[in-house]
This record gives sequence, structure tokens and C-alpha cells, in this order.
Amino acid sequence: MDQLGYDSRVRQAAFQFLDELRAAHGDVLPWSALQRGFAVDAERVPLLSMQGIFKPRVLGDVPLSIRTTPPKQGVARPYDDEVREDGLIRYRYQGRDPSYRDNVWLRNAYKRQVPLIYLHGVEEGKYIAAYPVRIVADHPSALSVTVAVEETEISELGRIACLGDEVAEPVRRYTTRVAVSRLHQTAFRHRVLAAYRERCAVCRLGHVRLLDAAHIIPDSCDGGDPVVPNGLTLCKLHHAAYDAKVMGIRPDLIIEIRADVLREVDGPMLKHGLQEVNGLKLKTPRSVAKRPDPERLKVRFDEYLRAM
Repeated sequence: MDQLGYDSRVRQAAFQFLDELRAAHGDVLPWSALQRGFAVDAERVPLLSMQGIFKPRVLGDVPLSIRTTPPKQGVARPYDDEVREDGLIRYRYQGRDPSYRDNVWLRNAYKRQVPLIYLHGVEEGKYIAAYPVRIVADHPSALSVTVAVEETEISELGRIACLGDEVAEPVRRYTTRVAVSRLHQTAFRHRVLAAYRERCAVCRLGHVRLLDAAHIIPDSCDGGDPVVPNGLTLCKLHHAAYDAKVMGIRPDLIIEIRADVLREVDGPMLKHGLQEVNGLKLKTPRSVAKRPDPERLKVRFDEYLRAM
């Protein structure tokens, strides 16, 4: 088999390996499993290294993955990758030399339209994978490339690269915007649940599948950023009550249940799940930096009061 055919085989094996990792770990994948990788013809193939643009030695001159560094408290990311206004991802070159080896690899991926893996750092040692992705534009003067996510559903219909230009660009923008939105929401859920130690902030329920990462300010509104101080870990019941304005949370973290609901007489769920939490204090993360933002709580609580 020639190098091109072998590279394609390795990439398909990598995508299958990621499918298996997600089935085992969920959407947030550990560095250790990604670095350990998989085997092709007895050759170990890791999916990442300390370099953001990573090519395992079994491949030719095109990388297997590109990686965004996880955020650290009070420390800026070394490379400012971002979603552009048109919905596509801007990914920064390594360093400032367009002819640097890793950047040449990126350019090769663009010229040949080779599918890659995009690893988005959630926190140290934790990543979300988007795959396959393709580099759809190269900007040496801006030291960056433009990346589009190619959803599986689109892949099954036919590769984006094979579509006409008038069809391909709207599809790229749409699928990338949807995929990146899902990526950011998954990262938000992971960070919020981790901050609250996978317990509902109201009732302390600890069954992860019954917990949500609730926004204080909705992500569609100003201030609705997917950051931990704009999040609360709530069970399904208390999330629904918060969104329905049956429950409010004051800026001083005291929980209020709407007066008419307090007067109702019904079964044990109403009594123990809602009425008995009235006046309790919200359980918050130990880290002050991860606690709910009082200003956001006030905005949301004012909405609760207006709905009464």
C-alpha cells in the first residue's frame, strides 16, 4: 500500500478509535487515552502530544490532529483560536514563521483536503474531539488557517469537498457553527458539574444523568457566556422549576419558591422537592472564582419577581 493509502487507513482507524473512546468515556476524553492511542499493524498511533499540531511518525507530511489548549484560571491561552463571525474556526499557526515545519503540515492538509481531528481543551487533561474537520482556507500573513467541521451526516451523503462551491460554503458554515456550539455546551456542562462535584446545588442529588448545567443568564442573551460563574448544577426538577420561574435564587444565594406553589397541596414531590427548599441556601463550589455571579443572579431573580 502506498503512503497516501496508508495515511487514509490510519485516519479512518483514528475516527473509529474516537467513536469507541466516546462510547466508553462520554464526550469529554482523557489525555491519557488520547495519548495512548491505538494500533495499526502493531504500530502505536497516539492522537496528540505536547505540540498543538500533531503528526505521528507513521504518517507522511500531514498532521493527524490539531489541538486547542485548555483554559487555566487567570492565564490566557497561548493561541487564540476562535469561532469567526461566519461560523468557521480560526486556528493559529505554531509560532510566527509560516514556513515552520508544523505550519507546512497544515498547508499540506489544506492543499490535499485531508480530514483531521480537532481537540478542544476543556480543562487540564480533558478534551472534546470534533472529527472529521478540514482546513478550508490558509492565511499565512495572518498566521492562521480556517477550519470547518464535517459532520458525519454530511460525510455519508458525500464529502463537502466534492460538493459545488455554492453548496459547500453554506454547509460548512452551518455544520461548523452547530458542531462548535455543541462543543462549547459540552465543555460548559463538564466544567459546571465538576465545580459542583456532580451534585444538585439545591437538593444535592448526585445522579449525573439526572443533572443539568443550567445557565443563569441564557446563552442567547447578553451575559450568557458558557462560563462556570454563569452556571448552576441543577437536577431535572429544579432546572425546570428555575426556567419556569417557579423557583428563584436571590443574589445572596437564598432559594425562593413562588408563593402560590407554597400554598398548593399535592403529593410528596411538591412537598419535598419544592416547598421544603424554600428559604434554603444554595450549595456552591468551594472555589470563590467558580461560585455564581451575584450580578447575573440578580438579573435572573428580577425576572422571577416580575413573573409573580
